[in-house]
Amino acid sequence: MTEEELNIAFKKAYQRACNTKMQFPPDIMLHFYAYYKQATHTDGFYTPSGNSQLRNAFKLNALFQVKDLTSEQAKLKYIELVNKHIVD
Repeated sequence: MTEEELNIAFKKAYQRACNTKMQFPPDIMLHFYAYYKQATHTDGFYTPSGNSQLRNAFKLNALFQVKDLTSEQAKLKYIELVNKHIVD
């Protein structure tokens, strides 16, 4: 898959995820979050924001788990996750 094809597939997967009415358990949502942030955030390590320290701690843990993935690898993982969990 070329870089352009990967970006197109990632954008389509993101749109599917954004438009789904399905609800997921927190662990699956954290995977979506971490893969997306790793795929799209290019300015070093991303620090979660928000008012809930507990929620931020879970987000931070999820980010630590994917920190060694490249942007391309994270995009592929995100696409796989969407294809696995979101049924059109």
